[in-house]
Amino acid sequence: MSQVDFKAVLSLARGYRFQWEESQNNHVLLYPEGMVQLSDTAAAVLSLCNGQRTVEAIVAELEEDYETDGLSEDVISFLEEAQEQGWIQYA
Repeated sequence: MSQVDFKAVLSLARGYRFQWEESQNNHVLLYPEGMVQLSDTAAAVLSLCNGQRTVEAIVAELEEDYETDGLSEDVISFLEEAQEQGWIQYA
């Protein structure tokens, strides 16, 4: 995803589930082999990868939520890493 398509719709990869883990007091990404504890920022981005939002919509929603502009580069960098880890896919 090095050349990110802002119109692409992303979802969590098959086998992954995003949820709040009370015992960890943290959002996590569950998968058959284990669990990934997520930072607040990673959780904010992954929560929007629901198979309905484009990359463009994810960036716009985060910029609105955090009342700032210019998050595009950081979000794309995280999405590239998440895709390399196998956490997300094109819907």
